Parts: sequence; C-alpha cells; structure tokens
Amino acid sequence: MGLMTSTAGAEAREVASRAEAFVADLREWLRIPSISADPGHHGDVARSAAWLAERLRVEGWPRVEVWDDTDALPAVYASWPAADPGAPTVLVYGHHDVQPADRADGWSFEPFDPEVVGEELRGRGASDDKGHLAMVRLGLAAHLAATGAEAPAVTLTLLAEGEEESGSAHLAALLDAHRDALACDAIVVTDTGMVGRDTPTVCTGMRGMVDTEIVFRGASVDLHSGQFGGAVPNPVTELARLVAALHDDDGRVQVPGFYDDVRPPTDAERAAWAALPFDEPAWLAGSAAGARATSGEAGWSTYERLWARPTAEVNGLHGGYGGPGHKTIVPHSASAKLTFRLVADQDPARVLDGIRAFVDARTPPGIDSEVIAGGPGVPPLVCDVDSTLVTTIREAMGAALGAEVLPAREGGSGPEALLSTELGAPLAFLGVMLPSDRIHAPDERAVLPLLLSGAEATAHLWRMLGERGLA
Repeated sequence: MGLMTSTAGAEAREVASRAEAFVADLREWLRIPSISADPGHHGDVARSAAWLAERLRVEGWPRVEVWDDTDALPAVYASWPAADPGAPTVLVYGHHDVQPADRADGWSFEPFDPEVVGEELRGRGASDDKGHLAMVRLGLAAHLAATGAEAPAVTLTLLAEGEEESGSAHLAALLDAHRDALACDAIVVTDTGMVGRDTPTVCTGMRGMVDTEIVFRGASVDLHSGQFGGAVPNPVTELARLVAALHDDDGRVQVPGFYDDVRPPTDAERAAWAALPFDEPAWLAGSAAGARATSGEAGWSTYERLWARPTAEVNGLHGGYGGPGHKTIVPHSASAKLTFRLVADQDPARVLDGIRAFVDARTPPGIDSEVIAGGPGVPPLVCDVDSTLVTTIREAMGAALGAEVLPAREGGSGPEALLSTELGAPLAFLGVMLPSDRIHAPDERAVLPLLLSGAEATAHLWRMLGERGLA
C-alpha cells in the first residue's frame, strides 16, 4: 500500500515496516461486532476481549488479563514494567466495544466487513476506538525496536473497556475492584482526535453530560378533542411550551443556576482557538452532514460553543397520534428526552437539581410531571495545558506529523473525569480521529496514514517521558 509516516527517524521506519501487518491485524479485529449496547452481541464483546488479550500476549506484554469479575462487560488489562523501577507508570485507556451498526442504517458497505479503499480503512470501530488501541500497540512495538530495548522507557498499563459505547455504567466498580493494578502516575486516553488533517491538534478537555426524560401526564386516557379540547390541559402542548422555554432569544439555557459554576476559557485559549482555520460552509457541508447554518449561544464562536459552553439539546419529543390521517384526541401524556452538555466546574448533580426546579416551575395545574435521570451524569474534564504530560504529547505528535500541534478541546463526553478522579492521576489525550471519520454514524472510517503517524507519536512519547519524567 505504500503507507508511510511523515518523518524519517527510527520510530517512523519501524512503524512503516509494520504497516501492512498492522492493517491486516486491525481488519481481523474489526470483523468482531462487539456492540455493547445490544445484549445479543455481548458474546461478541467477550470474543473481542479474548482476541485483544491473545494479541497482547503474542506481542510480549508480560501480564495480560481479561477482567470479567464485575457486572461490567469484559475489559482487557495489560502491563509491561519499565526496566528502570523509578520510571513513571502511564495508563493507556481506550475501549474495544463499538456502536451499533447495520447496513440498513445507511451504510454503503457492510459495517463489519472492513475494507481498504485508497488510504482509508472503512468499518465500524476503524477509528472509534479499535483503530486507536491498535495504534498504541503498534507504537509500543516501534518504540522497543527503535530503542533496541526489551522493555518500554516507562511502565505501561493498558485498560480497554468493554462498555464505553453504552455509557460505562460499571466502570466505577471496575476501577474500585482493580485499583492496585491500575495505580499510575498519568493517564493517556486514545479515544479522541484532531480538528483536521491539515490542522493537527491535541484535545485538552471534554464536556460532561446529564441526560433526562421529562414526562407530562394529564388524563388517564386519550380524550375526544371535540368533547374535551380547550377545556382540559393538553400534555403535548404544555410540554412544547416547556421545551420552547429552555433557551432565551440569545440561545442561553434558562435552567436555574445553569451558568453559576461555568469556568470560561482563558483569553489565551480563545486566542488559540480563533487562530485555528474554520471554513464554515465546508464544515456545514461535511462534518455537519449538510446542516444549513451554525447556531447557538450568542457571543461565542462555533469552536467555543462546542468546546467551552454548556448546552441543552432536545433529542426527542413524543406524544399523541403519529399514524396516517388524523385522530382527534387530547393526548393523555407526552415526553421529551433532553441532554445537557457541561463544561469545566459544572456539577452534574447541581445541574440536575436545576432541571427539576425548571420543570416544577413550568408544570401547569392538571398536569403531573416527572423528571427521569439517566444516571448520575458525567463530569467535564479540562487538562492542564502547561503540564509536562500535555506539552510532551504535543511535542511527540509534532515530531510524527511534521507540524506544530495546537491545543483544542472536544464537545463530546466520556469517562475521563471518572478515571482521573478515581485513580488520582492527571489525564491527557492522544488521538488522530477526524471529524470526517463518521464515528457513531454510517460509513465510519480511519485515515491509515494518520493512524500510523499516531503510532509513531506514541513511540516518541514513551521515549520522551522516560527521559524527562512527569515532574
């Protein structure tokens, strides 16, 4: 395939020499439909874990375990001590489960029959996150070969979770059950990406999230609209009023206390983000899948809205009759599914309290309301951009990509804050996903030269951290 990384050092050569085998190996893994959200595929999640564990053993990791001793779907743990007992310990986190995928969802190819087209590897999990875990494995092999060492320059541990794509509901229990094995000085998360191929960036923060369902109930059954319409409250109408009241005319969320704890980005961050190229029409047509305009809170750029401002989104609004023709009723109930993305210093529990107060204040007489939380919520996480860990990752990525790597953030949410808090270690990101990789969507792909450059970056990173430590 002629796949090459961008620099000509020892790490780059070692990565390039393994490129063909890397792609073949990854394609084999991608054929396992490890869909954690579907109980019918939980056996495949276990099969994926077993596959990864066997590969790690073959690649020389001295300790490899499949953890299935909690309610969590199987996770894979591995460790490789550094020769120097004083070297820092770095935990690499990723996940081997994937989002649901079916040809009928709009895929142009079979999602679990991966194929290489040009420089793209296409298939579910190619980018998120099997491709990035495979990238780390390749990077370690290149690091050992380039340095001629039998052990990495830092003690490496690896945790590949099996249910990140279904909410990591049991991750806290998994971390508690294996706290000693997971003890580390720093955490590197693979499940992330860059602003663009020609704009290398490193993620320095992710938003948190609270998800809820709001239910309005009126009469015990649907009522005839001719006999009762205009005389009793309509749950669908009243819920629509509540949803419309979520934002003011400037796009600010009207939940009480919603912005009280928000930590705004620094002036330096805003200046750095403003310097990133942003082609709005291209972004709308490409990554935004043909959306027609940008929108959001007034006074903030698109990147700022995505990375550093909290949101309230209506994911679904349901109630009444939706079949053919019409049905003249006053529906007895209505529901709305809402998610709230949170930013630095917001507390999911406090936000949830505010949502309940917002709903209580807008529940009219004759309507019973209920707020159903989809769990405790996910806290946001922001990295120390000046830390040794983040600056070394930027340097390592820059060496592999042949360009300056700028700080950025991502708008999504994950278990990063939980990992950092529970394990008491700083966390940073290293990933090369692109917004156009269509993760969580039909036709997911990974750009192979970027995965190879990412592998080279991890090879540089272990060497650099071994030389300078984490102080």
